[in-house]
Amino acid sequence: KLHGIKALRECRDITIRNCTVNSEEFGWKCENITVSDSGMKSAYLFLDSRDVTLDRVKMKGKYSFQYMENLEIRDSDLDTKDAFWHSKNVKVYDSIVKGEYLAWFSEGLTLVNCKIIGTQPLCYCKNLTLVNCTMEATDLAFEYSDVEATILGHVDSIKNPRSGSITVDSVGEVIMEDAVMECTGKVVIREA
Repeated sequence: KLHGIKALRECRDITIRNCTVNSEEFGWKCENITVSDSGMKSAYLFLDSRDVTLDRVKMKGKYSFQYMENLEIRDSDLDTKDAFWHSKNVKVYDSIVKGEYLAWFSEGLTLVNCKIIGTQPLCYCKNLTLVNCTMEATDLAFEYSDVEATILGHVDSIKNPRSGSITVDSVGEVIMEDAVMECTGKVVIREA
């Protein structure tokens, strides 16, 4: 059990396995960390860290994974507001990602076979890729993002994607108005 505040600060080459973490400000400015089969509760989890791998992790918090580089997440359940802000080179596979304002200003984020839940996700992103993901209660998605996405199922609304293509089964509303920059992104609805 890791239950102290500010645990792991400016550390490197760490392995965490079968642990429970309840630590505000956990893992700041760290490098080369692997976490598996663990539960985590934290604010600003792994702020400004690099080369981190999470596998089968259940986490709850807010402002997680900000300013991170080289993060890989697999088979995990993330419940966190404002996750992945300003992150670079993040890959998430087969996971649930729940929380509002997901991944704003991220660069090189890839989500594969993930379930995304929450308002205004994936805005202001560069080089954003979604492959066979589902979205639930996601409105005003992809605003000003450069995106290539295949979404299975329904998206509540998509607003002003900057470039790229978003393929969906259905969408409640596509909003292409009042943009502050040129937006050429396309929304393609699959034919039944």
